[in-house]
Formats: sequence, structure tokens, C-alpha cells
Amino acid sequence: MKGKFTALFTALTLMLCPLSLVACGDDGGKTKVRLCEVTHSIFYAPLYIAINNGYFDDENIDLSLSNGGGADKVMTAVISGSAEIGLMGPEATIYCHVEGQRNYPVIFGQLTMCDGSFLVGRNPEPDFDWSNLSGKHILAGRAGGVPAMTLQWVLNQNGVDTSDPSLFDTSVAFDAMVGTFDTDMSVDYTTMFEPTASEYVANGKGYIVASVGQASGAVPYTAFSAQKSWLDSNNDTAKAFLRAVLKGYKYMTENTPEVVAKSLVPSFPGTSEESAVYAINSYLKIGAWSTTPVLAESSFNRLQDIMENAGTLSSRADCSTAVDNTIANELIAELGL
Repeated sequence: MKGKFTALFTALTLMLCPLSLVACGDDGGKTKVRLCEVTHSIFYAPLYIAINNGYFDDENIDLSLSNGGGADKVMTAVISGSAEIGLMGPEATIYCHVEGQRNYPVIFGQLTMCDGSFLVGRNPEPDFDWSNLSGKHILAGRAGGVPAMTLQWVLNQNGVDTSDPSLFDTSVAFDAMVGTFDTDMSVDYTTMFEPTASEYVANGKGYIVASVGQASGAVPYTAFSAQKSWLDSNNDTAKAFLRAVLKGYKYMTENTPEVVAKSLVPSFPGTSEESAVYAINSYLKIGAWSTTPVLAESSFNRLQDIMENAGTLSSRADCSTAVDNTIANELIAELGL
């Protein structure tokens, strides 16, 4: 799976690399930045708060947001030049570095620091133990993606065998998992992010039985990446972008979930403020959001441990080239984070 994943990136780099060298356009004094996100979730709350509170406007950035529906597709957008910045799991950047791409992507800011998914089953399990998943059909996410690999890590650490692909199922795309669980009764468990998980439970369709993030511990789960060539040519824009996101995070730390929810719901039509508050509290409980945008080398290496456990790495990436914390460190000092 890793070979197919990175071969696509390599081919796109050769064909489309010149497109990625085009700087963002400028419109009415604002710099256009196209951001592709791996999925749309309250898990990325600081980003949406920054959008809805006008922090990107304050930084003279005209932000365009699109949903890639998976880290592989987000990285494809970044490599092809259809997005300047990608919000995705760092594993996508690691794969590119292992493949030795010349115009490689670089992580310049971390957003979340643990798995934000919740394990949903069909029955309540007040005495839940991860060993309960032995022999069960688990919808885990796309093979090679952080959600599936982190879940596999947790299961393996708890003695659950994940070698049978008919049980540890990675055949369903990330954005199709909830629908598949809803209709395929052969699936015993799947993972969902908030507010989808709590709303699914509220509709009487299933039960949240565990937090993957609490079981896995700190993992650099999602981060902002861009091609090195773009970062080198647009350093001020990248810094302004990350500054806006960090203002969103700071707003979260300085206000109650009830207040924060009002700045979130415009990004989630159909989600009530009550659901947003529940989701915020769920993520605060597991320590989902990074207290610093700096991605530490120890965390980077732990993620590679998880990837090796999943059998997706042929070699390890060098943190010093895959991660550039220069902008993140400057903003910590500037914003007092």
C-alpha cells in the first residue's frame, strides 16, 4: 500500500511540479491561499475559529478551503499545485521523504497531538477492554493512514491480532466509513470523529465505547504541510497563515466551550451549539489540540514507530528535513504561547 501511495506522489511530482512553483495570487490586497483539509471535523476547531472570527482577514489572507477526503488526496493536491497548504497526517509527508522526492513537502506547524477518533460499537460496553475486539470485524480506515495505523498500534499493544484483513478492514475510504458502518451489519466496530460520533449515538445507531487518542497517547496526528519551494518563496504568507490558526487556538484557551461553539457552528451547518460544546469538551478531555505548533523530533519518531508497526515504512525519514519549526518557534515567542 505504501508503494502505491508514494508512487502516485512521485508521478505527480514529475508531471506537475512546475505548477507548484506558482505563487499565490493577490486580490484586493489579500494573498490567496488554497488549503486542502483531510476531512471536515471539529477536531480542527482552531482553524475554523480563525476563519469565522476573521483572523485570516486580519492577516490579509484570502483563504479558500477544500476537503480532500484523505491524506493521500490532500498530498496529491499539494504536489500538483492545486493547493498551497495541506492539513493532513504527517505520515503523508514522511512517505514523500522516504521516496526521495526532490521538491519535497515540509511540515511547518502541528495542529493536533493525539488521535481524535472514538471507537463506536453496536452495543453499550460499560466494562470495555480493547481485548474485546479480538475476532471482531473492525472498520479501521484507509491502509497507510494515521487513523488506521494508530488504531492498529493500540490493538497490537493490547494483544489483538490485526493480521486478518477481513477483520481489521482497511478497504473502505475514510469519508465512507460511517455510511458503511450504518448499512453493513457485518461490521462490529468503526471509528468516528466528533461531532459525528456523538450525533450517531444521539440518533440511537451505536455507542461510543472508547477514545483511540486516550489509548494511544501523544501522537503528531495532523499538521500543516507545504512544498519546500513554496515555503522558501512565501515565508511571510506561511507565517501569517499559521499566526491566524494560532490566534484561533488562543481564543479557545481564553473562552468557555459555550462561547467557542458560537465561532464553530458557522462551519458546520446542521450542527447545534449544544453538539459543538459536547464535541469541544470531548476533545479537551483527551488533550486533542497541540499546546504548541512545534512538532518535536521525539513525537515525529514515535509516529514512525507506529508506521513501522503497521508495515508501511521501508526506511525512516529525517526529521530535520521533513519538519521545519522555524516559523512555529517565531510565533510562540510573538503570541506568548
